[in-house]
Amino acid sequence: MTTPDTPLETHVTGATVWLTGLPSAGKTTIAYELAGRLREEGRRVEILDGDEIREFLSAGLGFSREDRFTNVQRIGFVAELLASQGVIALVPVIAPYADSREAVRKRHQAEGTAFVEVHVATPVEVCSVRDVKGLYAKQAAGELSGLTGVDDPYEAPEAPDLRIESQNQTVQESAAQLHALLTERGLA
Repeated sequence: MTTPDTPLETHVTGATVWLTGLPSAGKTTIAYELAGRLREEGRRVEILDGDEIREFLSAGLGFSREDRFTNVQRIGFVAELLASQGVIALVPVIAPYADSREAVRKRHQAEGTAFVEVHVATPVEVCSVRDVKGLYAKQAAGELSGLTGVDDPYEAPEAPDLRIESQNQTVQESAAQLHALLTERGLA
């Protein structure tokens, strides 16, 4: 119960911002840059990093199409819960299949929660040079198979809310581009 002396809690709109793209595209780097900016503005932000989720929430899942779908749905569920509570959930996760990303978007729509799909559209040639985790080198050496975008499919979004070509701009410029979109939509 509120009284004249008790301030009403203001509702802050949350959102899920899903950054999809190939390994080493720059998804996580952009997410951390944006998170810092949003926190400076007083926003509550959580980053649901794909590697951390695989270790803790999706331990035991492999990389089959079915397991990848399950992993994406788990991440999408947690992101929607956070976003529904006013948190901006930044989700730098490959999510290689369009149907799994669409299922997450539909869940958000059904719950009335904002969902923004960002394609970090860095070409595989650039990603393989960056090779942050050494995955491309392992694949080239025959030590790894099923690398998304090389010998396993990656279905790029046909109509993302934003396409970032990280190879043509700085991390700060990429984060600023995404921040501008969130601001335009009343989410930042």
